[in-house]
Amino acid sequence: MAIVVVGGHTRNIGKTGVMAGVIASLPEFAWTAIKITQFGHGVCSANGEPCDCETADHTIAVSEERDAAGGKDTSRYLGAGALRSFWVRTRQGQLAEAMPNVRKLIAGAENAIVESNSVLRFLKPDLSLFVLDGRVNDFKPSALRYLDRADALVLTADAVDSEESWAGVSPRLIAGKPRFTVDPTTFRSSELAEFVASRLGTPAGQMAWVSRNGKFASNRRTL
Repeated sequence: MAIVVVGGHTRNIGKTGVMAGVIASLPEFAWTAIKITQFGHGVCSANGEPCDCETADHTIAVSEERDAAGGKDTSRYLGAGALRSFWVRTRQGQLAEAMPNVRKLIAGAENAIVESNSVLRFLKPDLSLFVLDGRVNDFKPSALRYLDRADALVLTADAVDSEESWAGVSPRLIAGKPRFTVDPTTFRSSELAEFVASRLGTPAGQMAWVSRNGKFASNRRTL
């Protein structure tokens, strides 16, 4: 069983698209997809709506998506081919309390792919992908905290690839990491799919990316 985490420096830069693209490119993984959302004060974790309650019932919520044609991010996972799709919601800063639920979902999966930055505090995935877009200046503290854990960077073809786009972010945290560019409409890339497959040791991937400008070299491992 393998675990992939997809994060990014802020919202609306294509993280869900990259998740869906990986799922669609590698259906043999029989993915269970999990989206983790942390809400701020005044928003109910049960449904994401404004709420003044502070009860334990509204601190953590987990729901399974069953509509592949719906408009939610979790629907996109199913539409891309995930076997199961879940949305985990918790209050900001209380992800630790939700982790038993997350671990249970992962334990029941053949392979899991998780959209989150902060989950890296609690999980050591087999692969961590980080989505970047230099057109968006915002860089969340949670994203910066775990940027060094990224195994590869992912950008859409229309994104700005610049290590100088974010004030306070050391270029050294980004420089030298493998970069993959995905189509902005499908969020897919054959090179990214091959990289993911190789790192997770599937029969489809016999090669591993060894450098940004290098070539592929044999490095297959079993799950």
